[in-house]
Amino acid sequence: MSERLRVGVVGTGFIGTVHAHAVRAAGAELVAVAASTADRSADAARRLGAGRGTTAEELVSAADVDVVHVASPDDTHVPLARAAVAAGKAVICEKPLATDLDDARALTDFATERHAVTAVPFVYRFYPTVREARARIAAGDAGALHLLYGGYLQDWQLESGAGWRGQGGAGRTFADVGIHWCDLAEFVTGHRIVRLLATLASDGASVTIVFATDRGATGSATISQAAIGRKNQLAISIDGERASYGFDQEQPETLTVRSLEGTLALPRGSAAMSKDAGAYSRIPAGHPQGYQDCFDAFVVDTYAAVTGERPDGLPGFADGLRAAALTDAVVTSATTSTWVGIAPPGRSTP
Repeated sequence: MSERLRVGVVGTGFIGTVHAHAVRAAGAELVAVAASTADRSADAARRLGAGRGTTAEELVSAADVDVVHVASPDDTHVPLARAAVAAGKAVICEKPLATDLDDARALTDFATERHAVTAVPFVYRFYPTVREARARIAAGDAGALHLLYGGYLQDWQLESGAGWRGQGGAGRTFADVGIHWCDLAEFVTGHRIVRLLATLASDGASVTIVFATDRGATGSATISQAAIGRKNQLAISIDGERASYGFDQEQPETLTVRSLEGTLALPRGSAAMSKDAGAYSRIPAGHPQGYQDCFDAFVVDTYAAVTGERPDGLPGFADGLRAAALTDAVVTSATTSTWVGIAPPGRSTP
């Protein structure tokens, strides 16, 4: 492998562009990009500053590519990621890892057997305020946790419909953004959702879940892509015996800390923040960090893993499989109107 990582990105729409920016921010070389046609690939190469435009099939096995980013439509994730792993590449694959639980499990097993470095962009883990909440909970500041609640609200489906995401069927909204909420809840708290009850709207654009965790907490979340006026509100509150923490992605520079003595709005960069949070505070306080900054930090950590480091909290294919298991449980519960159990995974992200 060359000293400077050589990267290829499959998919050049909104999220592929985010990947490409993160590649450059990490100091890697964007060797190739692949879109749906030869003309689009060539145009994207010029627009994104890649060495060449090519096909997805060529890119995932190219000798001059060390890391493959899969940012194409959901139904292409498994074959492209599998081909890249088979070719000996490190792989960043967009969520959902697969549109089917069995496929997600098979892909994860395949990558594990080959000791591949893998990552899935659960990038909300990379907000400094999220890391601060996680550090405080791990230190026991909140005491035993008993309630997790919030939701993930967007409105884009009202205007444009589900588009190609409609391939995900009834569970498409949960698979698209609901898994982000669950990943964040589990990552920050160390709890794992072990059973849930779900209700899906008839159009598939909204879902509400109630759940229980393996450590005795209960919770609820409302997930919608038809919530008027909400562009990207991932909000979570975590309540314990002594303290409560609140995070809102539309106001990500502040962690809300509540106790019986009062409420504190803790800004990023505060002297009261932990080393864990400080490590992800990349620019001076007062200069807002946003989604692209989180994505950049995620890619930096992934590339560090490629070179042999072990970054804390890096989401891999096992976390993508976890998301697929939760999605499967949501659809099963909504279909049968019953509680559904989910076996907790190993605690690779405590």
